[in-house]
Amino acid sequence: MNLRVVVAEDSVLMREGITSVLALQDDLDVVAVCGNFLELMAAANEHEPDVVVTDIRMPPTQTDEGIRAASQLRKDHPEMGVVVLSQYVEPEYAVHLFEDGSNGRAYLLKERVADPGELADAIRTVNGGGSVIDPQVVDALVAARTAGSSVLDRLTDREREVLGEVAKGGTNAAIGEALFISERSVEKHINAIFTKLDLGHEPDTNRRVRAVLLYLSEVPA
Repeated sequence: MNLRVVVAEDSVLMREGITSVLALQDDLDVVAVCGNFLELMAAANEHEPDVVVTDIRMPPTQTDEGIRAASQLRKDHPEMGVVVLSQYVEPEYAVHLFEDGSNGRAYLLKERVADPGELADAIRTVNGGGSVIDPQVVDALVAARTAGSSVLDRLTDREREVLGEVAKGGTNAAIGEALFISERSVEKHINAIFTKLDLGHEPDTNRRVRAVLLYLSEVPA
């Protein structure tokens, strides 16, 4: 059965671009398109899609409608995935998107729409309960990160180093090479990080995203 998708975007050209890209995917069906927050919420309630793809800024306020929609849908339709698209790298919005849980949520830059496979893969990932965060957003979070976090004080220096490499998107093998330790040691450190950050009850992919967001969340207001 195909995944049912609602697209919310106030720019007509971008909206048509997204729907055209998704039409190339045999397993995705766009069941509704809308141009503002109220239309999005109405479409989500009416069609109950598997995934919503939404712009981060839409009428009526052109501020954070996509983030607010994701938060409300978490309460009203907890199984519904949400992919938030942003024109600019805005790390603080990514943190807000994931603060209620990373499962079923993705934050991508709009430039990813040019790659049909990348957007489609994000939709499939959130439908399966997974998480996606744009690599450029991670880079910006790393650059903006400030020192000090009471939660991160639970980690040893080595665990912080490992978590820093996770934030860069490294696999366990790549992290081991970067820190000159075995892949098995990396696995042990990551499991310790999950335990110390109270991330013991989520799938591994989501735990990695949540751990990265905790590591990167100290950004300037």
